[in-house]
Amino acid sequence: MAISAKEQGMAYDPSSPQVMNAFYRRLFPYKALFKWLNQADVPGKLWTHREFAFTIENDVYIRYNSFNTAYDFQKEVLRLNPSRFEIGPQYSARPRDRKTLPAGALQPQRRELVFDIDMTDYDEVRTCCSDKKICKRCWGFIAAAVKVLDNALRNTFGFKHLLWVYSGRRGIHCWISDTLAIDLTDDQRRALVTFLEVIKGSKEQVKKVNVRNGKDDGELHPALEDALDDLRTEFSRLILRDQECFQSDQGWQTLLALLPANREVTESLRKLWESSPDRSSEDKWVDIVGMIKTYKTSNPTLYRKYEKYMQDIVLQYTYPRIDAEVSKHRNHLLKSPFCVHPGTGRVCIPIDPDRAHEFDPEAVPHVGELLVELDNAPAADSGGKIPEDYERTSLKPYVEMLERHAKAIMADVRGARRPVKEETMEF
Repeated sequence: MAISAKEQGMAYDPSSPQVMNAFYRRLFPYKALFKWLNQADVPGKLWTHREFAFTIENDVYIRYNSFNTAYDFQKEVLRLNPSRFEIGPQYSARPRDRKTLPAGALQPQRRELVFDIDMTDYDEVRTCCSDKKICKRCWGFIAAAVKVLDNALRNTFGFKHLLWVYSGRRGIHCWISDTLAIDLTDDQRRALVTFLEVIKGSKEQVKKVNVRNGKDDGELHPALEDALDDLRTEFSRLILRDQECFQSDQGWQTLLALLPANREVTESLRKLWESSPDRSSEDKWVDIVGMIKTYKTSNPTLYRKYEKYMQDIVLQYTYPRIDAEVSKHRNHLLKSPFCVHPGTGRVCIPIDPDRAHEFDPEAVPHVGELLVELDNAPAADSGGKIPEDYERTSLKPYVEMLERHAKAIMADVRGARRPVKEETMEF
């Protein structure tokens, strides 16, 4: 029985220097990465003054690298053969010259606005996996986060050039390359992230949503109302049916703790669920809805309070769990797209946010699989054209996604630089 390229590729060790050298030499999309970061064909300060940090053998971390051209960058990657590398901001001077500069002279100036969502932040609510493990089922939390955050960034803040990148194991990164985003100060980034951050608090804190200005009966911000419209569907599908978050004793006791303190309701639900341990999460949610409906006419104030608490529960279980510190500071470094995760061998590929629910982290190209595909592919296509090596593998659509993204950014930048002609009016 023939062995597939995927099966052959899984035998490749992603921590092997030989494997990584072959990947960087034959498959890494240097040109596309350069155009995306530089936003132009000719190197500008977004490239020449940008920091790159490399992790090499024995976990040695080398910061403050910078390069004149994409070719210089490629040569250094091949020389160092890093297990991964990270991208930082554009500085006030070339980072590699920092030792010749006066103290404090090297300051971050411009940088993509970035977001990081990690699956481990959902460990307290997901039931299928934990810690470093991830599957297509719990990816639903990430997909819901992408849907809500992508919508907020585009429609609330007006950003256009968002690149979503799978982190290689259990998370996703978002890079926003609009000029407005790149030019944000640290204070502006902090304010923007504070607005978007909804889930806050330690593991010991049960209720992690406080978005009504300290008032139980306060109204949600219109942007959160929009998010809630999407998340109600996600809550039913993901929390109630797929993950069954309230099936276990611990699950439903946490649910009761998130409801308003009302002895009559809490004890009635507790008694019902203890006597019927087989009731599903969906059944339990229906039980709550049915019980509070009895207060709609007899105690409208209490009814409205329960409605708002239940909205907060939907947010707590499904709203994006953002690593806020990643987004607040321009000097933060973030792993580059198309790096290989050393633990999984998966490539950090871009994904389409509109199809995030279809994404399967276990189906992402493995570095070994790509090298096997490349070895087995014909040297030329049917027309005799010799394609780029990545075009002969399953990495092709993802590189093309980055190329299209970079092209759109460059078109907007050129349009913004084009002088505006004065209009004359003749009478």
